[in-house]
Amino acid sequence: MTVAPGSTIGIVGGGQLGRMLAIAAAQLGYKCHIYAPDEAPPAAEVSARFTRGDWSDEGALARFGSEVDVATYEFENIAAAPLAALAAQVPLYPRPSALAIAQDRVSEKQFVLGLGGEPAAFAPVDTREALGAALAQVGTPAILKTRRFGYDGKGQARIMSPADADAAWEAVRGAPSILEAFVDFEAEFSLLLCRSASGETLTWDAPRNTHVNGILDRSEVPGGPEIASAAAQAAPLARKVAEALDYVGVIALEFFACQGRPIFNEMAPRVHNSGHWTIEGAITSQFENHIRAICGLPLGATGLAASRVTMRNLIGTDADDWRDILSDPAAHLHLYGKGEARPGRKMGHVTRLG
Repeated sequence: MTVAPGSTIGIVGGGQLGRMLAIAAAQLGYKCHIYAPDEAPPAAEVSARFTRGDWSDEGALARFGSEVDVATYEFENIAAAPLAALAAQVPLYPRPSALAIAQDRVSEKQFVLGLGGEPAAFAPVDTREALGAALAQVGTPAILKTRRFGYDGKGQARIMSPADADAAWEAVRGAPSILEAFVDFEAEFSLLLCRSASGETLTWDAPRNTHVNGILDRSEVPGGPEIASAAAQAAPLARKVAEALDYVGVIALEFFACQGRPIFNEMAPRVHNSGHWTIEGAITSQFENHIRAICGLPLGATGLAASRVTMRNLIGTDADDWRDILSDPAAHLHLYGKGEARPGRKMGHVTRLG
C-alpha cells in the first residue's frame, strides 16, 4: 500500500518527536494531524490539524483514525489496548503488538533473549519479598526499574548492597519492577533500524551515547572502534527483532559495548533521541525514513553526510544559549517550542558537523 503525498498522516503524541516527524512529512508533501491530551503540544505548532484527546479514549482515537490516511505514534507510554480502536480505522505503524512488548521491560528482555540477544542478568520483581530473592539471584550492584512507563531515568533506583533494598522498593512505590545487574561497559550505543512493509531494512551508523543523570546528553558518530565492532554484532539481532514484530518504521535498540560484545539494554518502537543527529548528519534522517516506511515509499540512503557528527541535547536552561549556538558556523540548532525550561526537560538539541 502506498499513501501518496498530499495525504494526511495521523501522529499520536504531540512532543518533539512528533514535531520533527511532521516537519519531515511536510517536506515530502504530507499533512499531519496530531492527537494528544495536552492543550498546546509542540507538534501541533507545525501540523495542519490537532485533536485534543485522552490516551485512553477509544472513541476519540477511532474518530481520529477516520480522519487520517495512515497513523503512527511518537510516544510509547500509552496503553496498547486503546490503540486497537485506532488500528481498526486506519493502518497503524508500528503495530500495537510492538508497543505492547516494548512497554514491559521483562517481556522485552525475554523477547530479545528468545531471538538470541544478550541482556544483562535480570529478574522480575512484583513484591518486596521477591526483591530479596532477585537480589540473591542477580547480585549487587543492581538497578531496580519499574516494568512500565519509565524513561530518562524515571522509575529507577540503584541498589549498591542488599541494605538499599527497602529504600529502592519505596522509590518505585511498590510497582511491578525488574531487577537488572550492573554492566561493566566501555560505552553505550544505539542501533537505529528502519523497516518497510515489504521487509527492506536499513540502519544508520551507531552513535556513541553519553548519559548524564539518566538523560541522554550527547550522541557522537562515528562512535569509535569498540562501538563499530559491537554494532556489527548487534545488527543481525536488530533485523531479527524487526522481522519478528513485522515492524514498519524506525525502531531503536540500545546496547552496552562490553568487552567487544553488545549487551542489550532496551528498545523503543519509534524514532529516538539518539537519532536526532541524522537530520543534518545523514543523507536521509530517521524522521524522513519513518515517514517513507509508513507511507510505503522507497527508503532513503542512511550514509553519513559529514566525517563527524555530534548531537547534544539542550536540557532546561541550556536552551537559553541559543544566540551563542547560532554564532557557531558548524552548529544546527533545533528548539522544540516548549514553554517552561524545567530541570531535566528536553528543550531542544544542537548538531555540529565536522
